Amino acid sequence: MPDYRAFCSPATAEPVEIVLSPAESHHLVAVNRARPGDTVVAFDGRGAEWICELTSDRKNAAALKVRFKQKMKPLPYEITLGQALPKGQFMDAIVRKATEIGAARIVPLESERTQVHLDGDRSDRKIEKWKTAALEAAKQCGNPFIPEVLPVQKAAAFMETSRGYDLKLIASLHPGAKSLKSVLAGFHAAQGRAPKKVVWLIGPEGDFTAAEMNLAQTAGFEPISLGPLVLRCETAAAYALSVLSYELQNS
Repeated sequence: MPDYRAFCSPATAEPVEIVLSPAESHHLVAVNRARPGDTVVAFDGRGAEWICELTSDRKNAAALKVRFKQKMKPLPYEITLGQALPKGQFMDAIVRKATEIGAARIVPLESERTQVHLDGDRSDRKIEKWKTAALEAAKQCGNPFIPEVLPVQKAAAFMETSRGYDLKLIASLHPGAKSLKSVLAGFHAAQGRAPKKVVWLIGPEGDFTAAEMNLAQTAGFEPISLGPLVLRCETAAAYALSVLSYELQNS
């Protein structure tokens, strides 16, 4: 894998030269210290990559000469993470880990026990920050697909309006939660295939309330146990996405 990656939005699908934005130019040249002649993979976050040579190391307008283009295949499944907002900077880490694992979409949620409440400009700034975290993680791990980060939503509203998923899961500490393997086996037995579109809901510190769990189950979410130990929410998100991704890759 080449050493350098840069995000771009070329005006044409078959560019001969790509001029990077000031932010991407600075990161490539000043931070990563790429030099003319180095190989750079430019990508648009939607699966298109251009294998390039750095021809100009201007810190506000680095130029790349395109050698060839390649179209990367998406994963054969699509995972949406619905994450109740945690305290502090943990959402940044969750977004990064979700990008590394290959989540297609991240939905920040306000639940009954959420202690962080975002409104107006503050919410917009946070969304942009999380989008930047997803981009940085995609560059670092080589993911050609940057997950979509949706606006903050109420958890109850998201549960009630979630449509178009083959399987809906919610991590649960409540009695009666099933294992992921058993739920996936039941889906396969009923449908004759693995699910293609799955949504995972992860609660905040203290988990979802009993009322929220009842609402989720009414909306078709399966309560899933993440094991006998109580996980921090950022650990739960990474763990849940990892085990689901592993099972879907090997189904």
